[in-house]
Amino acid sequence: MKELEKLLDRIIQRININLRELDYDIAPFIKNLVPLNRMVKFYAFYGITPNHPLDLVFRHSSLAGSYFLGKIRTRNSILYKSDIRGDELKQQGDVFRYQKFEIPITRDEGIDIEDSFLIKTLVHNFSHDPETLEKFFIRDTVTAQGANIHGSPSDGCFLGPLATVDLTTMRDCVIGTYSYVQAGEIGHLNIGPGTIWVRSPGVFNFLYHHPLDKLDHYINFHASRPPQGLFIDFVEDREEAFQRVFDVVNLDTPVTVPPNASLDRYAVIKPKTRISENVLISQRAYLQNAWMGKGANAQEDCYIINSRLEGFNVTAHGAKIIEADMGKNIFVGFNSFLRGRADSRLTIGEESIVMPHTIIDIKKPLTIPAGQLVWGTITNKQELEANSIALKDLSKIDDGLIKGNLSFEGSGAGFVTAFRDRIHHILEANGAFFDGKKNRGHAQKNQNISFNTIQPYPDGELQGLYPAIVIQP
Repeated sequence: MKELEKLLDRIIQRININLRELDYDIAPFIKNLVPLNRMVKFYAFYGITPNHPLDLVFRHSSLAGSYFLGKIRTRNSILYKSDIRGDELKQQGDVFRYQKFEIPITRDEGIDIEDSFLIKTLVHNFSHDPETLEKFFIRDTVTAQGANIHGSPSDGCFLGPLATVDLTTMRDCVIGTYSYVQAGEIGHLNIGPGTIWVRSPGVFNFLYHHPLDKLDHYINFHASRPPQGLFIDFVEDREEAFQRVFDVVNLDTPVTVPPNASLDRYAVIKPKTRISENVLISQRAYLQNAWMGKGANAQEDCYIINSRLEGFNVTAHGAKIIEADMGKNIFVGFNSFLRGRADSRLTIGEESIVMPHTIIDIKKPLTIPAGQLVWGTITNKQELEANSIALKDLSKIDDGLIKGNLSFEGSGAGFVTAFRDRIHHILEANGAFFDGKKNRGHAQKNQNISFNTIQPYPDGELQGLYPAIVIQP
């Protein structure tokens, strides 16, 4: 255990050096967030398929409970129950288009994690940094529970619980609790809790701040104690269901899965759930009495409970949908929390976009019309009025909009087009449009995965660390 303790101290020191200009010390937040003796209690595992590159290298790292798929290397790192998904990495011969540039990919891209501590974090997709297209790097970085690093190279950063960085390169930054950042490239910034920032330089800038007095009820994080709030309680109340998924070797599938759909071995599926054609259910997803229409997906760490999704719905990583009826082609962004009640359903009309990190928590029935953009914290009709706009009206804006805690600048049409293109790409990549021959995606490619486990040293000075392991074809 001594080597593991030394490794954690090394990681904390390196990140504090990177954050010295912000005068930020991560040690009080991280030191006891995960007791290091847990690192010997969980096996790590990786998937093998003919559709994903197999090239895994683990050196002087702890990987407790983490999952790996694709081309991944870790050095001097601690990963605790994290998902590292290299299933959309660029390949040699691809061409990456960025602004006016067409950049050839000279070698297969990989995910490279060094001197980092990732806690229950999802790492997914490929680097969008035009300067590092062959290497998706995460170095000198610490993340707390429920964070997402989605196509976002990171150097010298700290992400608070349920923070998301999406398609953004960040250096020497602090991303606050429950903040979402998609801003191209950022450096030396301390982003406060509950910030939603979506920027396309020269095109648009969307900036919203959750009211902190309301956000504290759902998630709060302070030095010397773990994250607290309704979001944490919600997940912990369902943790036992996942224990059986990871402990039992041969699990019976409680639902019928069409041959062109995919249900991950490490998802929890409760009775009365329906899975339609071209549906993708990713690992660590939790479905209970959920109707998944054609082409819908539930990505990693999603919870869909007593809800109906009509089809071609995107439920992004970490989103939660409870007691809701969703029309077709609805996007629900990262870590959003949508909760109706059994006698007060939430209804969302088709073609609507729920921004990442949106909270809708109602006690009376609420209907969101079709074709709306929704954001922020919403508990009633009045707050819906203040935190939504019809997409057709947003498309007419070409200068700016101030609405409550939202500040929007630039082209509304550019914003809407960018979001719709992104949603189409997600559905396409997930295999929602598969016709039996063309448009295969994750729902079809992930049907047959061989899972393999690896274990740490059980005792001694190296307790909790994993032996150096190279896994290649």
